[in-house]
Amino acid sequence: MKKYTLAVLVENKSGVLAKVAGLFSKRGYNIDSLAVGVTEDPEISRMTIVVQGDDQVLEQVIKQFNKIIDVIKVSDIEEDDTVERELALIKVTADMTTRAEIIQIANIFRARIVDVARNSITVEVTGDESKIQAIEKLLRQFGIKEMARTGKIALVRGPKKV
Repeated sequence: MKKYTLAVLVENKSGVLAKVAGLFSKRGYNIDSLAVGVTEDPEISRMTIVVQGDDQVLEQVIKQFNKIIDVIKVSDIEEDDTVERELALIKVTADMTTRAEIIQIANIFRARIVDVARNSITVEVTGDESKIQAIEKLLRQFGIKEMARTGKIALVRGPKKV
């Protein structure tokens, strides 16, 4: 099974996300990652969707996308030609004895401390999936209280394509 990253431009209106989710659920396909946001044009939203499957699954998904009237353009973007990032907020249990070590780990990963409370520190980290997984693994020893991840967002390098 291969992971495919799809860049989908859609009309920025209510109900479009539900149509897209329905497309996947009707066919029994799972979405590994989904990130949606408005583009430089407020009338258009961009979805970055990661889906697992073979070439046949990818072809079927793209055909189904093209049937949705609100879809403007769908593209399979190759990892080699993209800039990809993910964002994670990780709230870690921290006391006076562990605080310095957590801050040191955050610095090594070029992460930022975005909140400090009496018994916790919240770390913000951006990067590819492996970087997020690596810092998460190191912070687990302190006790992760809560974590939120955006999923992958990606842009094609060079001239605007999608």
